[in-house]
Amino acid sequence: MSLVKIRKFKLDIEEVHHEGGPVVAEPLLIAVAVAVVANPYAGRYEENLLPFMEQLRALGRELSGRLITALGGAERVQAYGKGAIVGEDGELEHGAVWHEAGGWAMREALGHPKAIVPAAKSIAGPGSRIMIPLGHIQAAYVRSHFGVAEMSLWDGPRRNEIAFGLAMATGGRIHARIGGLAASDVKGEDGLR
Repeated sequence: MSLVKIRKFKLDIEEVHHEGGPVVAEPLLIAVAVAVVANPYAGRYEENLLPFMEQLRALGRELSGRLITALGGAERVQAYGKGAIVGEDGELEHGAVWHEAGGWAMREALGHPKAIVPAAKSIAGPGSRIMIPLGHIQAAYVRSHFGVAEMSLWDGPRRNEIAFGLAMATGGRIHARIGGLAASDVKGEDGLR
């Protein structure tokens, strides 16, 4: 029996042309794919969350595929992140299952990049939002790619649901100029530099 019961999907795409400076030749695209699922553990304590986490890998693959298609291919993705909003009858640990399930699936879809997938999670109700942190897919020290992607749903998650989201971007912040490791200098050996 499947523990993953999906109520809805949502896909958002931002297109950024400038941040007050000159218009860029190619806009930055930031996409967030979300699935709202029933929380199989709503209102009760469950010791073993691993079966749910394992079944969520397929959802991670689905959301990753939607994002990659929306952004024009895996080779265009330079930044990523993940997030979860747990409805009020759940607990934060129910959202934590997404660390492995969503992150693993996204990294697999992108050819196993080295950098950790930044994450955010919260407990909240319908209409809430969470800012998913973004980071460069190969090196955590690339400051230009520190960013956020907004994840929100007007009607979810309901008390007994969880909203699981993945985010990808085609680049770093428009007009980034605070130094640090440049994306062009990434070695991609250890996920840091």
